[in-house]
Order: sequence, then structure tokens, then C-alpha cells
Amino acid sequence: MALTESNMMALGTTAPNFALPDTISGKILSLHQLHSEIATVVVFICNHCPFVHHINKKLVDVATTYQAKGIQFIAISSNDSSTHPQDAPEHMARVAKEEDYPFPYLYDETQNVAKAYQAACTPDFFVFDGDLKCAYRGRFDETRPNMGQPTGNDLSNALDAIIAGKPVSTDQKPSMGCNIKWKK
Repeated sequence: MALTESNMMALGTTAPNFALPDTISGKILSLHQLHSEIATVVVFICNHCPFVHHINKKLVDVATTYQAKGIQFIAISSNDSSTHPQDAPEHMARVAKEEDYPFPYLYDETQNVAKAYQAACTPDFFVFDGDLKCAYRGRFDETRPNMGQPTGNDLSNALDAIIAGKPVSTDQKPSMGCNIKWKK
């Protein structure tokens, strides 16, 4: 595991579109199909990362709560499954079912989507407003594996501000986790 921080996409950047296979439904889904008029959370995760394992249950809780308020969550794995077979699509589908993900779990085999988003680690969170402009990028919360229970406070605070029609604080901390496993 190489501990890596997120790259912090510039606020105001338009979300790059994508069309990727959903490992749960088997359908090709695009950002433009899935996005919300309120806010859309795009999170890069994977199956094996201990930082993702640390937040998984709380991520499901946060996603369930905010999806009920009209916010869309989309998870993407961009890891090279030839070097990390546990991150292959068939295992992604199994993990999504086991964890009861309430959001699509897409596979970015070419890694072009991760590159377009400047994703660097898992988990890596990006929140886009109703106009698909980046309003938040960074961490889920301040906790780490074996260092506190996850709360999702950083992400939740950003989503609460968007729902309230208020600006999201620009005091945003980078996410930290395993590096994306790039193809050679």
C-alpha cells in the first residue's frame, strides 16, 4: 500500500462525463444519466483498500441518507485488475452486494475516467453541484483505519451546504488512502 493524498481538482471544474459498465446491473451508465439536479458525489474506491474498508459501512449510511434528499452517489474503481485481481468487476459486484451499496459501482478499465478526474487514491471524493461544477473534493472525514470511527462529517457538511443553498466551505482537506493501481 502506498499512502497517497488526493490531487484536489480545482473548485468550479465541470465534471468530466463518462460511460462505464455498472458491475451490479451490467448496464453501461453515464454521468449524464445518473447526475442529480441537486448534487452528485463521485467517489473512487476499490475492493481491497483498508481505507475504503474503514469507511464502507458509514459510506453506505451517508449515501442512503443523502440519496433520500435527492443527491446521487456514484462509485468507480479504476484499479488495474491484472495486478489486483480482487478489484476485477466480478469481485466488485460481490462486494457491492455484501456491503449493500445503494449506488452504482462502475468499472473504469481504461483508467481514463480516473485520469480525467485527477483521482489519485481510494477513497477519493468529488462533489458536483446541480450544474456539475466541482463544489467539494477531498476526504470523507478525519478518521483513518485504527484511528477513530468514521463519521463522514467533511462530506456531509459539504452536502448540507449545497442542500441549504449555501456556499461550500473552501477549507477542504485532501483524502488519503491507497494509490490507484495504474497500468504500466
